[in-house]
Amino acid sequence: MRRTAVALTLLAALSCGSFAGSQAVSAASASAGGSGGGGGGRGTNILVVGIDSRAGLSAAEKRRLHVGGKGCNCTDVMMLVHLSQNRRRASIVSIPRDSYVEYAATTATATAPARSGKINGAYALGGGPLTVATVEKATGLRIDHYLETGFTGFEQTVDNLGGATVCTDRPLKDENSGLDIGAGRHLADGNRALRYVRARHVNLRPGDLGRVRRQQRVVDDLLARLTAEGALAGPISTARTVRTLLKTVRTDARTGLDDLVRIGWALGRLRADRTEFATVPIRLFDHRVPGVGSTLVWDEARSAALWAALGADRPITGDTRIQPASENPAPADPARIAVRVDDAEVAAALRGSGFLVTDTSATAPAVRPSGSPVIRYATGQEDNAATVAAALPGSRLQVDPELDAVVEVTVGARPVQVRSVTFDRNVADGAPVTAERLRCAEAPAAAGAARPGSAVEPSGRR
Repeated sequence: MRRTAVALTLLAALSCGSFAGSQAVSAASASAGGSGGGGGGRGTNILVVGIDSRAGLSAAEKRRLHVGGKGCNCTDVMMLVHLSQNRRRASIVSIPRDSYVEYAATTATATAPARSGKINGAYALGGGPLTVATVEKATGLRIDHYLETGFTGFEQTVDNLGGATVCTDRPLKDENSGLDIGAGRHLADGNRALRYVRARHVNLRPGDLGRVRRQQRVVDDLLARLTAEGALAGPISTARTVRTLLKTVRTDARTGLDDLVRIGWALGRLRADRTEFATVPIRLFDHRVPGVGSTLVWDEARSAALWAALGADRPITGDTRIQPASENPAPADPARIAVRVDDAEVAAALRGSGFLVTDTSATAPAVRPSGSPVIRYATGQEDNAATVAAALPGSRLQVDPELDAVVEVTVGARPVQVRSVTFDRNVADGAPVTAERLRCAEAPAAAGAARPGSAVEPSGRR
């Protein structure tokens, strides 16, 4: 076993809950033997979770962390890290908390009918062991190691490491998590970073997939900065880093300091194109189950291809079985985009493609302006405008600060072709990517280069 302890620990630090103590891996994993060889010579799998619990937090701490309300004593964040057998690749897959799965059986329920629910509920039923067993059942993969952390653990970890880099190409705000940051690249302290990774009601695309992407980006940037600073350059420096991280992260009984040092040292030697991030592909985003609520249903074929690739120790980026490439992809959902179009035929064609169209051809000028269509949009509507542009090849984009959330299309004298577009939230927020595509555009600043919580130069990406 060699490869991801520090990243794992960092991943664990992104969990949103409180420590519940060390947990053992499942009985199936324990009986498989070995110390992390993983899946019969197929690499090593580590499950990292965070528990949504406010237990032990004072009222002042809840206010400071912006975590008011009642916790569910369930996993809020879950990441599965696969370390390749040759120690030259790490694949980090986020499993959304609301994934609808069948729970593994416990000793008490061995003879009872199988029970299904949100994957985060396995922890409340049987703690870490049942969580591990349920992930094994859902994925078909063996889990070799388990890590767990929480709200304060994440905050302290980031502070101990000198802050975390966060970035966005547009302002992000979420009243529930307390997130409120401007566009650009920022070095955030633990408290601000916690709000960034917890936000699921942001003003852009809300939901878990966007939140998971932000978590992955912070993990990647932390790892990149640790590597750049030499914190993983050798056994001694790696051991020092691991000891710092273990102050706020718990491991299971089978994961020792020596394992973490070997893994962290190997991680420090990984190239960015050898570290992959992805989210389990989803087929249904609001599957209602009586007594359970709104759940996420995995895309059966895509998720099976994902787990098969990890089980066979293959890369997940570039595998079209995991994320099929659409002919004309769009960054936003046409069904949520309001468009005003001053040509009746184009308006009808866009409506047929799923856009919310208002036909304004009755007030269009008698003489059309020369050239291709012009798409006007307000600041913050870039994805919507890009989606309309994908449907109107050759069109021109213009920012218009006087517009609201409606995208406006002015058709010119040139003939217009309207193409169907494909929006896939899995591609927009969870497609497998390598680290250099995920992280903020500029190299993370060294700790202390900017005061945590302050802004640094805008990244120009995301």
